[in-house]
Amino acid sequence: MDPKLFLTVFATVFLAELGDKTQLATVLFTADKPTSKWTVFAASASALVVAAGIGVLAGTLVARHVDPRHLQVVAGIGFILIGAWTLRLGLA
Repeated sequence: MDPKLFLTVFATVFLAELGDKTQLATVLFTADKPTSKWTVFAASASALVVAAGIGVLAGTLVARHVDPRHLQVVAGIGFILIGAWTLRLGLA
């Protein structure tokens, strides 16, 4: 295992997940009523693992047909557009 890659991916995904819909849904399920906090944690963590697995599989399949550098450019442009759109909405 490449520790640098692990930490980079962990930090990126961790920061991206903070305060997003997934985390808010988990908070709501936990606060809703007397529930097993461990069940909510296990279900939420399992869902994130499955979603990440799908992402890895999709990335592997796409990389077979598209140059990874092109993917990086498209992803970068996408993130910039989403950021600009978010700023525009926030400043409006």
